[in-house]
Amino acid sequence: MATRPLASTLPLRSPPQNLASSSSFLRRVQTLTRALSSASPQAMASPSPPAKKVLVPIANGTEPMEAVITIDVLRRAGADVAVASVEPGAKQVAAAWGVKIAADELLSDLVEAEFDLISLPGGMPGSSTFRDCKLLENMVKKHTGKCKLYAAICAAPAMALGTWGLLNGLKATCYPSFMDKLPPEVNAVESRVQIDGKCVTSRGPGTAMEYSVVLVEQLYGKEKAEEVAGPMIMRHHHGVEFSMKELNSTSWNVGETPQILVPIANGTEEMEAIMIIDILRRAKANVVVASIEETLEIVASRKVKMIADVLLDDALKQQYDLILLPGGLGGAQAYANSDKLIGLIKKQAEANKLYGAICASPAIALEPHGLLKGKKATSYPAMWKKLSDQSECKNRVVVDGNLITSQGPGTSMEFSLAIVEKLFGRERALELAKAMVFA
Repeated sequence: MATRPLASTLPLRSPPQNLASSSSFLRRVQTLTRALSSASPQAMASPSPPAKKVLVPIANGTEPMEAVITIDVLRRAGADVAVASVEPGAKQVAAAWGVKIAADELLSDLVEAEFDLISLPGGMPGSSTFRDCKLLENMVKKHTGKCKLYAAICAAPAMALGTWGLLNGLKATCYPSFMDKLPPEVNAVESRVQIDGKCVTSRGPGTAMEYSVVLVEQLYGKEKAEEVAGPMIMRHHHGVEFSMKELNSTSWNVGETPQILVPIANGTEEMEAIMIIDILRRAKANVVVASIEETLEIVASRKVKMIADVLLDDALKQQYDLILLPGGLGGAQAYANSDKLIGLIKKQAEANKLYGAICASPAIALEPHGLLKGKKATSYPAMWKKLSDQSECKNRVVVDGNLITSQGPGTSMEFSLAIVEKLFGRERALELAKAMVFA
């Protein structure tokens, strides 16, 4: 079967000249990616240099992909990341797309703290909340006054940094529909990631991983950035086409509002979970996030605190068109050990209904329970040897009839968009890819 481009109808453009997409950088990342068969999905570069201190504020309406990808990637590099809520007296925030995240701290408790980097995620109204938060404004201005690294993505460069006068005289970018909101004193550019002095800006969810790797490079250097980027299986050419391998093609038409279950557990890979949830909700699917732990709050693999919608027992009371397992070694093992969850997926498969998994979960949760029998699949590269059929494992996204699998954090957006294409059609998937500045 031929590999089918998901975004082949979009005009291809040369990657902008920045640290995240330079050819030399990508060649080194590709070399690391090819070596992944012996790497752990939880691997972090070792030995780590001294931890850099980073502040990532969050608010109601923050774009969860931009926040969580930044936190996850910087923690992979060894950074000490403080996730701080700007909401008065509330650590838990209602991020965009119904995603609930708990901060580590209240911003008001960090007034005297010193950071090496402050990074503002986007999303609305999260970015306008940042703009109107005098405490955050004062902290960022004090930080930049010491010539320290600062950054923002999506709406936040225009709504917060631009309003505060912190982009004046600099080259900067932001979400396309906010470009006209950048002050006239800013040299607005359309780079996916833009660096000017101590300031880094970027465009949206689809550029968040590149942006985060650039922040690692600015804090720790190129070698560390390459070590972090390789195991995430990032795309070789950002902003161009992406694809899925489809075998035994069948219709996934399940109605106007697909019912989708996404289980989460302690140790779930937060980037993968958040991208799946966020993107499928953007596509207007009804996504139920269910904790398989005893509490709604779980602590993901890079210590992001996610809050589920329901516990698994409550989730079992309804039927689903599609069940999707994020990865993360701890999360995948928790899924494999959950008799209730595995029983539900077995019933799903026996009824020829839709199911899927990414990263460690195909090999750890599905394969041992016979849920890949007779199927072509992929997984995190270090887990390929655990798959009984490895003939298609080198593909980033594999669809075999009613099953979809993928490789890891860097393929999560492609995985999610492939699901959108199968459920809603290619046009909807392309619209979302463009809206997220992924393609």
